[in-house]
Amino acid sequence: MDKLESKMGRILFVLLSIFMISTPFPCLSDEMPPKVILAHADRSRGNIGGIEWIIDLESREGNELHKRKILVKARENNSLAEFIAPPKVKGQKILMLDRNMWFIKPGLRKPVPISPRQKLMGGASNGDIASTDYAGDYKTELVTEEVFRGEPCHVLGLNAASKNTTYSRIRYWVSKKRLVGVKADFLTISGKLLKSAVFEYDHRIPFEDASIPFISRMIITDEVVKKTVTTLVYTQVKLKNIPDAAFNLNLLRR
Repeated sequence: MDKLESKMGRILFVLLSIFMISTPFPCLSDEMPPKVILAHADRSRGNIGGIEWIIDLESREGNELHKRKILVKARENNSLAEFIAPPKVKGQKILMLDRNMWFIKPGLRKPVPISPRQKLMGGASNGDIASTDYAGDYKTELVTEEVFRGEPCHVLGLNAASKNTTYSRIRYWVSKKRLVGVKADFLTISGKLLKSAVFEYDHRIPFEDASIPFISRMIITDEVVKKTVTTLVYTQVKLKNIPDAAFNLNLLRR
C-alpha cells in the first residue's frame, strides 16, 4: 500500500508540474486599465520628469540617404528638439508645448506654428521626435492580445482626442511583461495604414526607486512610399533638470 501511495504521489507531482509549466501565470498588466498600460509605455518614450537624449535620424528613400542629428530635451509631455547637424539645419528648433508646436529658425522674425503631423524627414513626422504622451492624446481601448516577436502583448486601439496629435489612429502593441510599446501601425481616420514602426529598448533609466527600459531605436516603414525606411537611434540618454526657460517661446525666439 505504501509503495502504491508513493507511486501515486510521484504521478500526481509530475502531472502538477506539467500543469504549472504549461499554464501561464497572469501578468500584473492583465489587471490594468488600457489607459494605465499606455501611461507606463509613455515613460519609456520620454514622458518623464526631466530627460534629454540625442536622436540620429536617418532616412533612406530609394537610393537617397538623408541624415539629421537632434538634441531633445523633454519634461513630461513638453519637449524641445534642436538640430545640431548637418550644418545647413544647425540651430533650428522645434518646440512642443501643451500639444502645440512651433518651428524656430535663426533669422526668422518669429516662430512658425506647425503641426505634429507634418513630415519632418522620410517617414518621420514632427511629432515622432518629441516625447510621447499617448495616454493624454488618445482615447484608448483594449482590442485583443497577440504575440509579437515571441512576446505576449496587449494590442490597444488609440483614437485621437484632438486634432493636435501626430496621428489620427494607432494600433499599438505593448509588451505585457515590460510595459513598453514594441510595434505601432499608424492609420488614417478611415483606417487606412500609413506607416508602421517597431521599437527597441536597450537603454535603462532610474524611475521611482526602480529601473525601467528606455527607447534606443525606432524603425519606421512607409506603407505609401514602399522604399522609404526611416530609423531613429537614441543615444546619450540622461535624466536632467530641464528648466522652464527651455520651453519659453519668447526666450527661444531671441
